[in-house]
Amino acid sequence: MVEERCFFNKDALVIKVPKKSHIALKMFMLVAVMICGIYICSVCFKQIGTQSRPKFLRIQIIRTPCKSPAIPHDEIPYVHYPTPTTYSRDECACTPVRFFSIVSMQRSGSGWFETLLNSHVNISSNGEIFAPKERRTNISTIINALDKVYNLDWYSSASKNECTAAVGLKWMLNQGFMDNHETVVEYFRQRGVSVIFLFRRNLLRRFVSQLANDHDRSTKQLNGTHKAHVHSENEADILAEYKPSINTSELIPNLKKTDKFVADSMVYLKNIRHIALYYEDLIKNRTKVMDVLEFLRVPQRKLVSQHVKIHRRPLPMQVDNWDDVYNCLKGTEYESFLHADYDL
Repeated sequence: MVEERCFFNKDALVIKVPKKSHIALKMFMLVAVMICGIYICSVCFKQIGTQSRPKFLRIQIIRTPCKSPAIPHDEIPYVHYPTPTTYSRDECACTPVRFFSIVSMQRSGSGWFETLLNSHVNISSNGEIFAPKERRTNISTIINALDKVYNLDWYSSASKNECTAAVGLKWMLNQGFMDNHETVVEYFRQRGVSVIFLFRRNLLRRFVSQLANDHDRSTKQLNGTHKAHVHSENEADILAEYKPSINTSELIPNLKKTDKFVADSMVYLKNIRHIALYYEDLIKNRTKVMDVLEFLRVPQRKLVSQHVKIHRRPLPMQVDNWDDVYNCLKGTEYESFLHADYDL
């Protein structure tokens, strides 16, 4: 047994450590250092491994917002970047899209006008989506349909490719629009939807067209098929052969009701970004449709339509009891409807 030797003096106590204890301490310190080193290395490797993947994910998730410095500040609320659920816009993901709605009435030239817009490669107008009653049974079904259109998830023959720059629909006043106008106006305001009003100045011509269309719906004059719009002069002439007889006792009340319907709709939407068009103006000046392209902020280009106008003759030749109609309206606020308002 190794003896311990102690040396004393009055200032200090010195103990001489045995050799075996000294070796054990060194071994203990070496093992501790190795364990610490292994632990530190493992932590570092874990951090490197876990950080390498999130870096890639962050690149995918945190993307630079699609913004164009060319867009004026006051137009930003009307510029959108939809993300459809049914397909990917791919390289067009940052192509700005404008939302619009054509607000009109039946037999006001809206079908012809919409085909003009749809001849533009960057415009998709999806027709009368609220013609089926089940889509306008309540405001919830209406909003769901609108969301689908403006999210570019509505499929129709008018749907364009991923680079659509303006998307919308044609909405007749009697298809749930007026009944829900307060909610619709708020929706348009929140979603940044622009409105294109399209009406007829001459409500008598519209009424004659409506009566003729109702007649064809029941008689189906073109080979047993009802056609609201035609693409040949021959078909147009066949439909124009029918001359309605107008109930003059109801004519003025009907015109007043229609006039008020139109005026009310324009009042409801007066604070929504809009442009007002009239069928007669477009017929007389075909370049006026270019104002719509400017309104939608899409490139100017020639627009075409295959639609052929049905009632191309003067009004006296299109109404069976014209003399009665003439006497009914002469001297009234609607007398101007009796005269020609554009040349064909």
